[in-house]
Amino acid sequence: MSDPLHDEKVSVDVEKDSASRTDSGTSSIQGKAPWLSLPWARALLRWGVEDRGTVPVPYDDRTDTQFYKIFFVWFSMNFNILSFSTGTLGPIVFGLGLRDSCLVILFFNLLACALPAYLNTWGPRTGMRQMIQSRYSFGYYGIIPAAILNLIGLCGFNILNCILGGQALASVSNDNMSWTVGIVIIALLSLFISFMGYKVLNWYERVAWFPVLIAFLVALGVGGKNLFNAQPAEPATADTILSFASVIAGFVITFAAMASDFTMYYEPTVSSHRIFWYSYLGYIVPIVSLECLGAAAVLAAPNVPSWNAGYGTSGNVGGLLEAMLSPAGGFGKFLTVMLSLSVTGNIACTLYSICFNFQVVVPALAKVPRYVFSIVGTAIALPLSIVGAHKFYVTLTDFLSLIGYWASAYGAVLLLEHHYFRKGDFNSYEQADWNVPGRLPWGAAALGACVLSFAVIIPCMNQVWFQGPIGITTGDIGFEVAFPLAGILYIPLRKLELKYQKIN
Repeated sequence: MSDPLHDEKVSVDVEKDSASRTDSGTSSIQGKAPWLSLPWARALLRWGVEDRGTVPVPYDDRTDTQFYKIFFVWFSMNFNILSFSTGTLGPIVFGLGLRDSCLVILFFNLLACALPAYLNTWGPRTGMRQMIQSRYSFGYYGIIPAAILNLIGLCGFNILNCILGGQALASVSNDNMSWTVGIVIIALLSLFISFMGYKVLNWYERVAWFPVLIAFLVALGVGGKNLFNAQPAEPATADTILSFASVIAGFVITFAAMASDFTMYYEPTVSSHRIFWYSYLGYIVPIVSLECLGAAAVLAAPNVPSWNAGYGTSGNVGGLLEAMLSPAGGFGKFLTVMLSLSVTGNIACTLYSICFNFQVVVPALAKVPRYVFSIVGTAIALPLSIVGAHKFYVTLTDFLSLIGYWASAYGAVLLLEHHYFRKGDFNSYEQADWNVPGRLPWGAAALGACVLSFAVIIPCMNQVWFQGPIGITTGDIGFEVAFPLAGILYIPLRKLELKYQKIN
């Protein structure tokens, strides 16, 4: 693996190059909508705002060789208080002790991070956004239901992050600032980063993690001794372990549906192994470390009065972190602000991917500049965050468990299509066909495999709102069942589809 510093000196910086050009493919919608020639639209391009939406990047325009940037994109996205709060679910919701929580966190993240990390490697080869690549399995219209589910998942993540960031900001002001005001501040900062697009987004993710690292190191320095005061837990059961594992998998596997959105500008000749390991480490390092810290902190909180008061009865994760940093005085409050802002890296990237999902759900919107949908995504998440702010744990547990099911089935279909039917050949993804329905699969096989797999997934579920006959005995194994079952179903269904569909 080459030296990142060397890469930075010799590479083409596509962030600057692509944002500054407005001709031949860089401004992907230029000339299609007359109003784009208006002065304000041209000014946005000059200021570095990316307008490219779902239009694939031609081979010769994939020139970015600063490949290490993808590590920082995923690292900063996950090095935040949402990862910390997800770890707290093991003890709080499922009654697991520290050892069992950490073992589940480690093992299932090692497994679940592999799929999105692998799909990152497809971006440089195809030059396509993740949902556009998926049309070559699900079809032009068949991908729409999957994109809708992905939109719901991405908006859900933004809602959770806005709530956490707002909580943390409010806790710094000793609750003189309402959670609502904090949520609005977090949402607007994230909107600005996402609105600017690829250039600003990559720059921000490269620097956003550092103050968060300082904050967590200080929290460990001033309060680490209290982490050994965890209360003993009941012995773990298969039910609780597998149900918590479903939540852990749901947290990370959904990144598969946005993976190549951030790698499609990379030079196509880059080693897939290199992109895979940059991405995999970008997931695994922050997620495992912060989820384990969250589990340890929430278990220790009842034995530390200030932590317990900060956490409260409503599960205020921001208040818990502020209490952990309170021995540092004013500097601790400053670091709590930094932690609250850590969610902006996740929200901004999620808003970025939301833009393309809108354009896939309604293909006619491909003519609308990408940045418009950053505003739409914020307008959706902001009021829902305010309404759901005081039901955080119920929302988080139900949401993370549910979205893992469809993402697991989705990943199986993509892998089978690529490796079994296309023999791993990226040349079979003809870029000119990306928006031609007749040149793409019908999508009946992909949708059929995903829908039929739920006949077994549903009995294997074990949620607060539904317990299947299998899941109530084994724990929630819907995620584990979805992947192999969708793959098994897809093979015969796709063969049948190929038999009857004639593509010219």
